[in-house]
Amino acid sequence: MHSAQNFHPDWASPPGATIADILHERGMSVAQFGERLGLTPEQVAELLQGRAHITIGIARRLGHILGASVEFWMSRDFQYREDISRSHTVEAQWLSELPLGDMTRFGWIKPIRQSSAKLKECLRFFGVPSVSAWRQTYQGLEKMVVFRKSRSFDSRPAAVAAWLRQGEIEAESISCRSWNSKRFVESLTSIRSLTRRKDPRYFVPALQRICADSGVAVAVVRAPSGCPASGATRFLSQQKALLLLSFRYLSDDQFWFSFFHEAGHLLLHGENGFFLEGMETANGEQEQEANEFAGRTLVPAEFHASLFSLPTNSEKVIRFAVRVGVSPGVIVGQLQHYKKLHHGQLNTLKRRFTWED
Repeated sequence: MHSAQNFHPDWASPPGATIADILHERGMSVAQFGERLGLTPEQVAELLQGRAHITIGIARRLGHILGASVEFWMSRDFQYREDISRSHTVEAQWLSELPLGDMTRFGWIKPIRQSSAKLKECLRFFGVPSVSAWRQTYQGLEKMVVFRKSRSFDSRPAAVAAWLRQGEIEAESISCRSWNSKRFVESLTSIRSLTRRKDPRYFVPALQRICADSGVAVAVVRAPSGCPASGATRFLSQQKALLLLSFRYLSDDQFWFSFFHEAGHLLLHGENGFFLEGMETANGEQEQEANEFAGRTLVPAEFHASLFSLPTNSEKVIRFAVRVGVSPGVIVGQLQHYKKLHHGQLNTLKRRFTWED
Protein backbone atom coordinates (compact mmCIF):
# COMPACT_ATOMS: atom_id res chain seq x y z
CA MET A 1 0.00 0.00 0.00
CA HIS A 2 1.25 3.49 -0.87
CA SER A 3 1.13 6.23 1.75
CA ALA A 4 -0.23 9.70 1.09
CA GLN A 5 3.34 11.01 1.24
CA ASN A 6 4.12 9.10 -1.95
CA PHE A 7 1.18 10.56 -3.86
CA HIS A 8 2.40 13.21 -6.30
CA PRO A 9 -0.35 14.17 -8.76
CA ASP A 10 0.43 16.08 -11.97
CA TRP A 11 -2.33 18.57 -11.15
CA ALA A 12 -2.37 21.30 -8.49
CA SER A 13 -5.20 22.79 -6.44
CA PRO A 14 -4.63 26.47 -5.49
CA PRO A 15 -5.32 27.73 -1.95
CA GLY A 16 -8.12 29.72 -3.56
CA ALA A 17 -10.07 26.46 -3.96
CA THR A 18 -10.02 26.00 -0.17
CA ILE A 19 -10.98 29.66 0.34
CA ALA A 20 -13.89 29.34 -2.12
CA ASP A 21 -15.18 26.24 -0.29
CA ILE A 22 -15.15 28.05 3.06
CA LEU A 23 -16.85 31.13 1.58
CA HIS A 24 -19.57 28.88 0.13
CA GLU A 25 -20.09 27.12 3.47
CA ARG A 26 -20.39 30.43 5.31
CA GLY A 27 -22.51 32.15 2.70
CA MET A 28 -19.96 34.95 2.28
CA SER A 29 -19.64 36.59 -1.13
CA VAL A 30 -16.29 37.15 -2.83
CA ALA A 31 -16.91 40.89 -2.66
CA GLN A 32 -17.52 40.75 1.12
CA PHE A 33 -14.44 38.60 1.56
CA GLY A 34 -12.27 41.02 -0.42
CA GLU A 35 -13.59 43.96 1.55
CA ARG A 36 -12.71 42.32 4.88
CA LEU A 37 -9.34 41.21 3.53
CA GLY A 38 -8.54 44.72 2.31
CA LEU A 39 -7.84 43.73 -1.30
CA THR A 40 -9.20 45.02 -4.61
CA PRO A 41 -11.42 42.73 -6.72
CA GLU A 42 -8.48 42.16 -9.07
CA GLN A 43 -6.20 41.16 -6.19
CA VAL A 44 -8.85 38.81 -4.78
CA ALA A 45 -9.21 37.16 -8.20
CA GLU A 46 -5.45 36.60 -8.41
CA LEU A 47 -5.43 35.13 -4.90
CA LEU A 48 -8.31 32.74 -5.64
CA GLN A 49 -6.79 31.61 -8.95
CA GLY A 50 -3.37 30.99 -7.39
CA ARG A 51 -1.54 33.68 -9.31
CA ALA A 52 -0.80 35.69 -6.14
CA HIS A 53 1.31 34.25 -3.30
CA ILE A 54 -0.01 34.13 0.25
CA THR A 55 2.26 36.36 2.30
CA ILE A 56 2.51 36.22 6.10
CA GLY A 57 0.32 39.30 6.31
CA ILE A 58 -2.40 37.78 4.12
CA ALA A 59 -2.11 34.47 6.01
CA ARG A 60 -2.81 36.28 9.29
CA ARG A 61 -5.87 38.01 7.83
CA LEU A 62 -7.11 34.71 6.35
CA GLY A 63 -6.79 33.11 9.78
CA HIS A 64 -8.76 35.93 11.34
CA ILE A 65 -11.54 35.90 8.69
CA LEU A 66 -11.77 32.22 7.76
CA GLY A 67 -10.04 30.42 10.60
CA ALA A 68 -7.05 28.01 10.62
CA SER A 69 -3.52 29.01 11.55
CA VAL A 70 -0.98 31.18 9.76
CA GLU A 71 1.11 28.01 9.34
CA PHE A 72 -1.80 26.26 7.59
CA TRP A 73 -2.25 29.00 5.00
CA MET A 74 1.50 29.39 4.42
CA SER A 75 1.88 25.61 4.08
CA ARG A 76 -1.13 25.43 1.73
CA ASP A 77 0.45 28.01 -0.56
CA PHE A 78 3.88 26.37 -0.41
CA GLN A 79 2.42 22.96 -1.28
CA TYR A 80 0.57 24.46 -4.24
CA ARG A 81 3.78 26.03 -5.60
CA GLU A 82 5.57 22.69 -5.22
CA ASP A 83 2.75 20.89 -7.01
CA ILE A 84 2.85 23.43 -9.84
CA SER A 85 6.60 22.98 -10.22
CA ARG A 86 6.28 19.19 -10.18
CA SER A 87 3.42 19.31 -12.66
CA HIS A 88 5.48 21.38 -15.08
CA THR A 89 8.34 18.89 -14.76
CA VAL A 90 6.02 15.93 -15.42
CA GLU A 91 4.49 17.65 -18.44
CA ALA A 92 7.87 18.63 -19.87
CA GLN A 93 9.13 15.06 -19.42
CA TRP A 94 6.08 13.65 -21.21
CA LEU A 95 6.44 16.05 -24.13
CA SER A 96 10.11 15.06 -24.44
CA GLU A 97 9.07 11.41 -24.78
CA LEU A 98 6.74 12.09 -27.71
CA PRO A 99 8.01 12.25 -31.33
CA LEU A 100 6.70 15.82 -31.63
CA GLY A 101 8.69 16.62 -34.78
CA ASP A 102 7.19 13.72 -36.72
CA MET A 103 3.74 14.21 -35.22
CA THR A 104 3.80 17.79 -36.50
CA ARG A 105 5.36 16.91 -39.86
CA PHE A 106 2.81 14.16 -40.48
CA GLY A 107 -0.04 16.55 -39.66
CA TRP A 108 -1.21 14.75 -36.51
CA ILE A 109 -0.88 17.87 -34.36
CA LYS A 110 -0.71 21.58 -35.13
CA PRO A 111 2.73 23.26 -35.25
CA ILE A 112 2.86 25.09 -31.90
CA ARG A 113 5.87 26.59 -30.13
CA GLN A 114 4.45 27.64 -26.77
CA SER A 115 4.82 24.79 -24.25
CA SER A 116 1.42 25.18 -22.59
CA ALA A 117 -0.39 25.25 -25.94
CA LYS A 118 1.68 22.30 -27.18
CA LEU A 119 0.69 20.35 -24.07
CA LYS A 120 -3.01 21.05 -24.70
CA GLU A 121 -2.67 20.03 -28.34
CA CYS A 122 -1.02 16.71 -27.45
CA LEU A 123 -3.62 15.95 -24.77
CA ARG A 124 -6.32 16.73 -27.37
CA PHE A 125 -4.65 14.36 -29.83
CA PHE A 126 -4.71 11.50 -27.32
CA GLY A 127 -8.18 12.40 -26.06
CA VAL A 128 -7.11 12.56 -22.40
CA PRO A 129 -7.44 15.38 -19.84
CA SER A 130 -3.99 15.10 -18.24
CA VAL A 131 -0.59 13.44 -18.39
CA SER A 132 -1.56 11.15 -15.49
CA ALA A 133 -4.65 10.05 -17.44
CA TRP A 134 -2.42 9.33 -20.46
CA ARG A 135 -0.04 7.24 -18.38
CA GLN A 136 -2.95 5.33 -16.88
CA THR A 137 -4.29 4.62 -20.37
CA TYR A 138 -0.98 3.47 -21.84
CA GLN A 139 0.88 2.13 -18.78
CA GLY A 140 0.18 -1.47 -19.76
CA LEU A 141 1.18 -1.02 -23.41
CA GLU A 142 4.22 -3.30 -23.30
CA LYS A 143 2.46 -5.91 -21.13
CA MET A 144 -0.83 -6.11 -23.01
CA VAL A 145 0.61 -6.52 -26.50
CA VAL A 146 2.52 -9.22 -28.31
CA PHE A 147 5.35 -7.10 -29.63
CA ARG A 148 8.07 -8.23 -31.99
CA LYS A 149 10.69 -5.51 -31.72
CA SER A 150 13.25 -5.02 -34.46
CA ARG A 151 16.79 -4.64 -33.19
CA SER A 152 17.39 -2.15 -35.99
CA PHE A 153 15.22 0.51 -34.33
CA ASP A 154 15.16 2.26 -30.99
CA SER A 155 11.74 1.69 -29.41
CA ARG A 156 9.97 4.30 -27.29
CA PRO A 157 6.54 3.48 -25.81
CA ALA A 158 5.28 7.06 -26.23
CA ALA A 159 6.10 6.96 -29.95
CA VAL A 160 4.33 3.62 -30.33
CA ALA A 161 1.33 5.05 -28.44
CA ALA A 162 1.21 8.05 -30.80
CA TRP A 163 1.21 5.76 -33.85
CA LEU A 164 -1.55 3.61 -32.38
CA ARG A 165 -3.61 6.68 -31.52
CA GLN A 166 -3.34 8.07 -35.06
CA GLY A 167 -4.47 4.69 -36.34
CA GLU A 168 -7.54 4.87 -34.09
CA ILE A 169 -8.29 8.40 -35.30
CA GLU A 170 -8.10 7.37 -38.95
CA ALA A 171 -10.18 4.25 -38.30
CA GLU A 172 -12.95 6.39 -36.81
CA SER A 173 -13.49 8.02 -40.20
CA ILE A 174 -13.77 4.66 -42.03
CA SER A 175 -17.35 3.50 -42.36
CA CYS A 176 -17.60 -0.28 -41.97
CA ARG A 177 -20.22 -2.99 -41.97
CA SER A 178 -20.36 -5.14 -38.83
CA TRP A 179 -17.52 -7.61 -38.29
CA ASN A 180 -18.07 -10.82 -40.21
CA SER A 181 -15.24 -13.33 -40.07
CA LYS A 182 -16.69 -15.52 -42.83
CA ARG A 183 -16.98 -12.58 -45.21
CA PHE A 184 -13.43 -11.51 -44.31
CA VAL A 185 -12.04 -14.97 -45.13
CA GLU A 186 -13.87 -14.95 -48.45
CA SER A 187 -12.41 -11.54 -49.31
CA LEU A 188 -8.78 -12.64 -48.92
CA THR A 189 -8.57 -14.03 -52.46
CA SER A 190 -9.57 -10.66 -53.91
CA ILE A 191 -7.15 -8.92 -51.57
CA ARG A 192 -4.33 -11.26 -52.61
CA SER A 193 -4.79 -10.17 -56.23
CA LEU A 194 -4.12 -6.56 -55.12
CA THR A 195 -0.47 -7.51 -54.55
CA ARG A 196 -0.07 -7.33 -58.34
CA ARG A 197 -1.05 -3.65 -58.37
CA LYS A 198 1.94 -1.32 -58.48
CA ASP A 199 0.55 1.95 -57.15
CA PRO A 200 -0.40 2.34 -53.44
CA ARG A 201 -2.73 5.16 -54.47
CA TYR A 202 -4.81 2.43 -56.10
CA PHE A 203 -4.33 -0.66 -53.95
CA VAL A 204 -4.58 0.97 -50.51
CA PRO A 205 -8.06 2.48 -51.08
CA ALA A 206 -9.16 -0.78 -52.73
CA LEU A 207 -7.86 -2.74 -49.75
CA GLN A 208 -9.72 -0.44 -47.35
CA ARG A 209 -12.99 -0.79 -49.28
CA ILE A 210 -12.84 -4.59 -49.37
CA CYS A 211 -11.96 -4.89 -45.69
CA ALA A 212 -14.59 -2.36 -44.58
CA ASP A 213 -17.22 -4.66 -46.09
CA SER A 214 -16.21 -7.24 -43.44
CA GLY A 215 -16.02 -4.84 -40.51
CA VAL A 216 -12.27 -4.21 -40.67
CA ALA A 217 -10.95 -0.63 -40.77
CA VAL A 218 -7.53 -0.67 -42.44
CA ALA A 219 -5.38 2.34 -41.59
CA VAL A 220 -1.94 2.90 -43.14
CA VAL A 221 -0.06 5.25 -40.84
CA ARG A 222 3.56 6.24 -41.15
CA ALA A 223 5.56 5.22 -38.06
CA PRO A 224 7.27 8.12 -36.24
CA SER A 225 10.82 7.87 -34.96
CA GLY A 226 10.99 5.55 -31.97
CA CYS A 227 8.18 3.32 -33.23
CA PRO A 228 9.48 0.09 -34.80
CA ALA A 229 6.04 -1.42 -35.35
CA SER A 230 4.98 -2.76 -38.72
CA GLY A 231 1.41 -3.68 -37.83
CA ALA A 232 -1.20 -3.89 -35.12
CA THR A 233 -4.68 -5.30 -34.66
CA ARG A 234 -7.38 -4.82 -32.07
CA PHE A 235 -11.15 -4.72 -31.92
CA LEU A 236 -12.40 -1.18 -31.40
CA SER A 237 -15.84 -2.63 -30.66
CA GLN A 238 -17.63 -5.93 -31.16
CA GLN A 239 -18.60 -4.74 -34.65
CA LYS A 240 -15.39 -3.07 -35.81
CA ALA A 241 -11.75 -4.17 -35.96
CA LEU A 242 -8.70 -2.01 -36.56
CA LEU A 243 -5.93 -3.37 -38.79
CA LEU A 244 -3.09 -0.87 -38.66
CA LEU A 245 -0.05 -0.95 -40.97
CA SER A 246 3.02 1.29 -40.93
CA PHE A 247 4.45 0.46 -44.38
CA ARG A 248 7.78 0.74 -42.54
CA TYR A 249 9.96 -1.20 -44.96
CA LEU A 250 8.47 0.39 -48.08
CA SER A 251 8.52 -2.81 -50.13
CA ASP A 252 5.60 -4.82 -51.45
CA ASP A 253 6.62 -8.16 -49.92
CA GLN A 254 6.86 -6.71 -46.38
CA PHE A 255 3.64 -4.70 -46.71
CA TRP A 256 1.54 -7.63 -47.87
CA PHE A 257 3.07 -10.11 -45.45
CA SER A 258 2.31 -7.66 -42.61
CA PHE A 259 -1.28 -7.30 -43.80
CA PHE A 260 -1.94 -11.04 -43.97
CA HIS A 261 -0.14 -11.59 -40.67
CA GLU A 262 -2.50 -9.09 -39.00
CA ALA A 263 -5.47 -10.62 -40.83
CA GLY A 264 -4.39 -13.94 -39.33
CA HIS A 265 -4.52 -12.46 -35.85
CA LEU A 266 -8.06 -11.19 -36.43
CA LEU A 267 -9.29 -14.54 -37.70
CA LEU A 268 -7.32 -16.87 -35.43
CA HIS A 269 -7.03 -14.87 -32.22
CA GLY A 270 -9.35 -11.90 -32.87
CA GLU A 271 -11.07 -10.86 -29.71
CA ASN A 272 -8.51 -12.45 -27.39
CA GLY A 273 -5.95 -9.69 -27.52
CA PHE A 274 -4.22 -6.69 -28.94
CA PHE A 275 -1.27 -7.50 -31.20
CA LEU A 276 1.52 -5.15 -32.16
CA GLU A 277 4.31 -6.28 -34.45
CA GLY A 278 7.69 -5.34 -35.77
CA MET A 279 9.28 -7.54 -38.44
CA GLU A 280 11.69 -9.56 -36.31
CA THR A 281 11.72 -13.08 -34.92
CA ALA A 282 8.25 -14.20 -33.90
CA ASN A 283 7.42 -14.44 -30.21
CA GLY A 284 5.02 -17.09 -29.05
CA GLU A 285 2.67 -19.60 -30.53
CA GLN A 286 0.12 -17.04 -31.74
CA GLU A 287 2.77 -15.11 -33.65
CA GLN A 288 3.93 -18.29 -35.34
CA GLU A 289 0.35 -19.13 -36.26
CA ALA A 290 -0.12 -15.68 -37.78
CA ASN A 291 3.12 -16.08 -39.74
CA GLU A 292 1.99 -19.41 -41.11
CA PHE A 293 -1.42 -18.01 -41.97
CA ALA A 294 0.19 -15.16 -43.94
CA GLY A 295 2.53 -17.51 -45.80
CA ARG A 296 -0.12 -20.03 -46.87
CA THR A 297 -2.56 -17.26 -47.87
CA LEU A 298 0.00 -15.51 -50.05
CA VAL A 299 1.20 -18.79 -51.57
CA PRO A 300 -1.49 -21.48 -51.15
CA ALA A 301 -0.45 -25.02 -50.22
CA GLU A 302 -0.95 -26.40 -53.74
CA PHE A 303 1.94 -24.19 -54.95
CA HIS A 304 4.41 -25.01 -52.16
CA ALA A 305 6.13 -27.91 -53.89
CA SER A 306 6.74 -25.71 -56.95
CA LEU A 307 7.85 -22.82 -54.74
CA PHE A 308 10.51 -24.84 -52.95
CA SER A 309 11.87 -26.31 -56.20
CA LEU A 310 11.71 -23.02 -58.12
CA PRO A 311 14.91 -22.10 -60.03
CA THR A 312 16.24 -18.87 -58.55
CA ASN A 313 16.29 -16.66 -61.61
CA SER A 314 14.14 -13.64 -62.34
CA GLU A 315 12.28 -15.04 -65.34
CA LYS A 316 11.18 -18.23 -63.52
CA VAL A 317 10.11 -16.27 -60.45
CA ILE A 318 8.04 -13.85 -62.53
CA ARG A 319 6.27 -16.70 -64.37
CA PHE A 320 5.59 -18.49 -61.10
CA ALA A 321 4.17 -15.30 -59.56
CA VAL A 322 1.73 -15.02 -62.49
CA ARG A 323 0.59 -18.63 -61.86
CA VAL A 324 0.04 -17.97 -58.16
CA GLY A 325 -1.62 -14.61 -58.82
CA VAL A 326 0.67 -12.44 -56.69
CA SER A 327 3.49 -10.00 -57.32
CA PRO A 328 7.03 -11.29 -58.01
CA GLY A 329 8.17 -9.39 -54.92
CA VAL A 330 5.88 -11.50 -52.74
CA ILE A 331 7.43 -14.69 -54.16
CA VAL A 332 10.95 -13.35 -53.56
CA GLY A 333 9.99 -12.45 -50.00
CA GLN A 334 8.67 -15.97 -49.34
CA LEU A 335 11.76 -17.60 -50.88
CA GLN A 336 13.93 -15.45 -48.64
CA HIS A 337 11.76 -16.31 -45.64
CA TYR A 338 12.18 -20.03 -46.27
CA LYS A 339 15.91 -19.45 -46.88
CA LYS A 340 15.73 -20.57 -50.49
CA LEU A 341 17.25 -17.21 -51.35
CA HIS A 342 19.70 -14.99 -49.50
CA HIS A 343 18.21 -11.68 -48.39
CA GLY A 344 20.16 -9.86 -51.08
CA GLN A 345 19.05 -12.06 -53.97
CA LEU A 346 16.47 -10.96 -56.57
CA ASN A 347 15.52 -7.85 -54.59
CA THR A 348 15.13 -5.99 -57.87
CA LEU A 349 11.84 -7.87 -58.29
CA LYS A 350 10.44 -6.23 -55.18
CA ARG A 351 8.53 -3.01 -55.63
CA ARG A 352 9.85 -0.09 -53.59
CA PHE A 353 7.79 2.84 -52.38
CA THR A 354 8.39 6.28 -50.89
CA TRP A 355 6.32 8.44 -48.57
CA GLU A 356 5.03 11.72 -49.92
CA ASP A 357 5.36 14.45 -47.29
